[in-house]
Amino acid sequence: MKPNHKHHILLVEDEESLAAGLEFNLIEEGYAVSRAGDGREALRKFAENTFDLIILDIMLPFVDGFDVAKEMRQTDPQLPILMLTARTQAEDRVRGLELGADDYLVKPFNLDELLARIKGMLRRKAWYRQISSEAPELQVGACTVNFDTLHCFSDTAEFTLTPREAMLLRYLVDHAGTIVSRKELLEHVWDIHVDIDTRTVDNFIARLRKYFEPDPKKPVFIKSVRSAGYVFTNDTENR
Repeated sequence: MKPNHKHHILLVEDEESLAAGLEFNLIEEGYAVSRAGDGREALRKFAENTFDLIILDIMLPFVDGFDVAKEMRQTDPQLPILMLTARTQAEDRVRGLELGADDYLVKPFNLDELLARIKGMLRRKAWYRQISSEAPELQVGACTVNFDTLHCFSDTAEFTLTPREAMLLRYLVDHAGTIVSRKELLEHVWDIHVDIDTRTVDNFIARLRKYFEPDPKKPVFIKSVRSAGYVFTNDTENR
């Protein structure tokens, strides 16, 4: 299915043959595409244009993908970023996600999978922007969370969520008092449809607890329900 309007994608890839092939296929899918062959060019084009999504290689000349992602995130906290790389080390994937990448594909990858990831990321972007505009700021325990800027602050702490952390928190907040399964979170926050559990959700829940719980080992806001999932309760007595 072609996009209803032309989403503008910035493709940052220094391997010419791969970049040309991806550009052709993205245009065939109905996207508008701008290309950059190195990190400096990517940042320049990013400053001069508005993009709906970034496809970003990590191994780039001049400025690597990690630093490009970090700078882009400071300008637009909600911009979807899909990282591409031949590097398979787990620490690289973790670093990319912590810097704000929304998703990660290791080369060589399947074109259909790439296209599916892009569609999912754009759907999540539309959903998140709609709900954040309806209630851009909420109180979670002692913290005030701004879902537009992803900035959080309390009397004793100040930090910024990654887009995925914010999406997960927002989904839990919007379903407060209801048990939400891992499968449901994978489908709605990650756009992954699977019949098996993964540790992905648990790892992100652990990160949110470190941010918001007075004692992450004894959560009062994001509670586990054995064999069922998680339930969010914004207990004002614990603020």
